[in-house]
Amino acid sequence: MSSEKVHVEHCKGVNGLDKVILREIRGCSAEVYLYGGQVTSWKNELREELLFLSSKAIFKPPKAIRGGVPICFPQFRNIGSLEQHGFARNRVWSVDPDPPPFPSNTSHRAFVDLILRPSEEDVKIWPHSEVRVEGLETLDYLDNLKNRERFTEQGDAITFESEVDKVYLGAPTKIAILDHERKRTFVLRKDGLPDAVVWNPWDKKAKAMADLGDDEYKHMLCVEAACVENPITLKPGEEWRGRQELSAVPSSYCSGQLDPRRALFSG
Repeated sequence: MSSEKVHVEHCKGVNGLDKVILREIRGCSAEVYLYGGQVTSWKNELREELLFLSSKAIFKPPKAIRGGVPICFPQFRNIGSLEQHGFARNRVWSVDPDPPPFPSNTSHRAFVDLILRPSEEDVKIWPHSEVRVEGLETLDYLDNLKNRERFTEQGDAITFESEVDKVYLGAPTKIAILDHERKRTFVLRKDGLPDAVVWNPWDKKAKAMADLGDDEYKHMLCVEAACVENPITLKPGEEWRGRQELSAVPSSYCSGQLDPRRALFSG
């Protein structure tokens, strides 16, 4: 990589806020503020600005920067219990010192990886889970919180930010439960049980359950093999066998992502 053509500069911006300037071989450039992890400028090879940034933008925390590419997380607008558009755009992000490998042939590209690390305050106002379930993507499921209405899973993985009580239909024989905090993956293997149940009561229901501690929902997750949609009926003399096997394997942790492929597709 030629430092004369591809350039990543860490410097100070408006009001002394840290920012990163990226310049590429063709003359394209971008400007990213660590405050909000926000792209505030993107110029093409003709040096033409492609993003809008208000001339009256206030670069002073906790006010969000008006314009550019803001990150609205973990909620959009006021749809939720947090501040407008969530807190990610009002926090100071950091540069990842050990980013994951970039796609091949990057000699002409300038890039930077940013990380937002949750503070104690963030965890209090948004108690999210460090666990995700993979292997159930794109499947239909029955939502027990909506009178068993049928939906299709849209996410790349199942994460937990509120109560979940779903029955996934036609689930694969292997499902991975990724524990980010402890850097391990539980692998569930099943036979004879076509469906899978995923359940966590979350805070309100946990407090209403006499046999569950108020905060124990943070330390448990129910993922189990099941046969729900089409009950198994046996004629006299017939046999049926169902099996569920759990195993725990170490997981590599890199920039917030766990890779369960080895666990899912081995064996």
